[in-house]
Amino acid sequence: MLKKLSIVLGRHGQVADLRSGAVQVEGYALDFIDIKRMPDAYRAMARSQPYDICEMAPTSYLMAVAAGAPITALPLPMTRRFRHAGLQRPVSSAIREPKDLAGRRVGVRAYSVTAAVWTRGILADEYGLDPESVTWITEEEENVESFVPPSNVQRVGRGTTLAGMLRDGELDAAFAGLAGAGDDAGELVDVVPAAKARERDWYRRTGIYPLHGVIVVRNDVLEQYPSLARALFEAFSLAKESYLARVRSGSAAEAEDKRYLTLSELVGDPLPYGLDENAQSFEALVRYAYRQKLIPELPSLESIVHDPRTKAIA
Repeated sequence: MLKKLSIVLGRHGQVADLRSGAVQVEGYALDFIDIKRMPDAYRAMARSQPYDICEMAPTSYLMAVAAGAPITALPLPMTRRFRHAGLQRPVSSAIREPKDLAGRRVGVRAYSVTAAVWTRGILADEYGLDPESVTWITEEEENVESFVPPSNVQRVGRGTTLAGMLRDGELDAAFAGLAGAGDDAGELVDVVPAAKARERDWYRRTGIYPLHGVIVVRNDVLEQYPSLARALFEAFSLAKESYLARVRSGSAAEAEDKRYLTLSELVGDPLPYGLDENAQSFEALVRYAYRQKLIPELPSLESIVHDPRTKAIA
């Protein structure tokens, strides 16, 4: 009899065959649970681990493990996106380069959001901006309940939204995706000039390909089912290759599919799986999380990511 396990995944193209059942996890039956907002699943997994398997924001994962959460990540990043673009300012703003953000107020959904962690790290490394010189304004609670944000992080009061603050000129910049943010604020542009070209140059120099969304499994489940990690890795890999074949053939034509096709011209495999294949990106994110005071120490890569191709769960 197949072992039934609960799982929460975003609706990504590379897991479509897993969701449909076209690809099976050998020996296991996946019970897919749909969550309206994936950040809610990240928060639940960080705090109480209600699912056997779950996609999780990697910074939330790092913070949760540091706080003692009994979960382990597999080297299966779900999405990839460069992060020079995405931090935006009104076009009429006096801000012209990232260093101009010093002393300013910047809106972000939560301080520990992975997109913001990547962007702050890049702005520090590439443009000399000290993230501590910025006041980060947030509107949602952090996923790890015990985390105390740094003193330069402020949360808005009830009834106030970042989108409204941006419209009213109370923020100097904000991360893209705030509903209605541009309605009355005028045109918004990236804080990093020529962001797309700079992303490509940065990748060529560093080899870092920012990852988002890792697959985590409760430790008790991994211990109970020693074959699970490898079975998951193999099934996810098969589903991904099927998806990329559709992307390359043109039969997958959503905006995200086209984006990965374009990225493949730069990075090769646009959705690499495996610890070695993602080591530079994992290490960079861990380093950024530590510098930004999200985690108390720098863990080794092997202690936070389990590669089922090279070892079994003890």
